[in-house]
Amino acid sequence: MPTRDPLASLYTTAQVRAIDRAAIDRCGIPGFELMRRAADAAFACLRRRWPDARRIGVLAGSGNNGGDAFLLAELALRAGMDVDLVALTGDSSGDASRARASFVEAGGRARLAGNSVAPVGDVLVDGLFGTGLKRPLDGLAAELVGRSAGRPVLALDVPSGLDADTGTCTGACVRADATVSFVAWKRGLFTADAIDQCGARELATLDLPQAAYEGIAVDAELADACIGRALPPRRANVNKSRFGHVLALGGDHGYGGAIRLTGEAALRCGAGLVSIATRAAHVGAINAARPELMARGVDDAAALAPLLERASVLALGPGLGLGDWGRRLFDAALTSGRSVVVDADALTLLAEAPRAWSADAVLTPHPGEAARLLGSDVASVQRDRFAAVRELARRHAAVVVLKGAGSLVGAPDGRVVVCPWGNPGMASAGMGDVLTGVIAALLAQGCNAWDAARLGVALHARAGDEAAGDAPRGLVASDLFVPLRRLVNGAGA
Repeated sequence: MPTRDPLASLYTTAQVRAIDRAAIDRCGIPGFELMRRAADAAFACLRRRWPDARRIGVLAGSGNNGGDAFLLAELALRAGMDVDLVALTGDSSGDASRARASFVEAGGRARLAGNSVAPVGDVLVDGLFGTGLKRPLDGLAAELVGRSAGRPVLALDVPSGLDADTGTCTGACVRADATVSFVAWKRGLFTADAIDQCGARELATLDLPQAAYEGIAVDAELADACIGRALPPRRANVNKSRFGHVLALGGDHGYGGAIRLTGEAALRCGAGLVSIATRAAHVGAINAARPELMARGVDDAAALAPLLERASVLALGPGLGLGDWGRRLFDAALTSGRSVVVDADALTLLAEAPRAWSADAVLTPHPGEAARLLGSDVASVQRDRFAAVRELARRHAAVVVLKGAGSLVGAPDGRVVVCPWGNPGMASAGMGDVLTGVIAALLAQGCNAWDAARLGVALHARAGDEAAGDAPRGLVASDLFVPLRRLVNGAGA
């Protein structure tokens, strides 16, 4: 498993509980002191993000998350703010009971939640449930969440109703404008529904010593933004053959644009040579629009053989189709012994007849393709994306990119990287074709499959963010080419 970098390390909720317990038992930090530190960090976040707020509404549950909320409410009182606190229950447990008493001693009043009760404030603090909730919100808690919608929200540790392990919510869920994660990042805050529910994310480690984390493996990591670690600056005394030859295969009738996007993405990300094997009908259009791509009309495996011989990396699948032509190219490609990025229709063909790999392979499924590869369904894949990407990587002995909100990259040995970039404008035709070309270009320039996939996903997502700016609707795949070139050269890393 990965080594620990606090800003990049992601943990399961069970692991974070183990860190909490180590901080108390091994490091001698009382649980109530940890609660105080959490409240201090969250209140500082609130004042920084909403400096003009004068009235604070607080939702407090009965457990430790509610204890954090009570202590934050006490800090707000002492700062001269109006506090309207609504408690889900009439009492609290453990250290949260002491936090509740401290709030009351400071002059606070807790209103008990009821059918007509909702907190009032310029900002709402969500302290209903923390990471321990593993069921949908229901009853009064769900009603409180519904009545509190439409106001700025600060969530403590995790938005109530969100599964902090998987990033999914199966019922009512707080939609926060900001979430302060305590002790360590919970892995589910960066994928699936969490992308919409968490808002801006902040990490507060509560000044825990390194000893609290010892012996607790990191479950996953956030993607690295620095391409320079894998692709150093180029020497001057080089030629195009030093940077690999990508062969992009696909573009059945009517889908020539898909394979052109893949080929151009490979060029823009630094591949020395890029050839395209496609239907003859597409060659003229590709050569006219992008003459740097060496497009060839290919009818069968025999015509493909010399192109495969010259290539160092294959980008297989965009627009390939599921007919006889696509199947012939698919079979020839996967028996060539070349490193390969497998996408789109090639993934569907792979699901029909799984293959063993003789060289580096990267699979790039969206949830529907992942479901076919696993013999499952989309809902099951999305219910636990971490489990899905790990099983795909293990089963297919390849690096796997599970695309979507918070894309995951998994390796056969269990490593997982989560991409924190990207935007909803990237849910448009051709984006996956571009990603295939990006990863193929990195493979061609000497990256192994793991580095090419995780850095390729990061480059692609960051280019999408740069191209979208504050207007994601209407973003098209070719908009990524200019920022991709800038980013692959280390700008903004």
